[in-house]
Amino acid sequence: MKQYAYIRVSSKDQNIDRQLAALEPYGIPNGRVFCDHQSGKNFERPAYQKLIRKLKRGDLLIVKSIDRLGRNYDEILEQWALITRKIGADILVLDMALLDTRERNGDLTGAFIADLVLQILAYVAQTEREFIHQRQAEGIAAAKAKGVVFGRKPIPMPEHFEDVERAYLQGKLSVRKAAAMLGVSRTTFCRRVQSAEKTQ
Repeated sequence: MKQYAYIRVSSKDQNIDRQLAALEPYGIPNGRVFCDHQSGKNFERPAYQKLIRKLKRGDLLIVKSIDRLGRNYDEILEQWALITRKIGADILVLDMALLDTRERNGDLTGAFIADLVLQILAYVAQTEREFIHQRQAEGIAAAKAKGVVFGRKPIPMPEHFEDVERAYLQGKLSVRKAAAMLGVSRTTFCRRVQSAEKTQ
């Protein structure tokens, strides 16, 4: 059995000393400590992918906390299953003693409890995401009810916009020429034409 460690910080400016200090008691050689300096939103990280290729059945992966492994619990569940079931390695999360898949007294209690705890954490994370989206939707609806307008203010059009728009709709002007006459981009002109049609 070999022991490996995984460390992650979100940027090169962040310090990894705290994570390294937590790993010291395990005496893991530097060649088996893998570190990524990037976001935990997904697992497309070079050091992590290299680590996965190194792990073998019976090995142990140690991380300081579950958020160092990743921040998306759906993907954490996938990677957890990959490591513990497909590869057959164990995982130990130092900040949460229950997230330890190693056998205890010759049974599978450790793996069972760790999987259960992880499922609960994933559920809580998903529920919190849904609550955040719900609160955002309620906040936007309340603001709109008070007359708050979201987005950038529309670019004011010259007084002769309607004349140019009419000529464009009648096929007398191209989009490029109409936009040039108004001094705006083609995208802005098309957006304003569409907006004007909706309000008619």
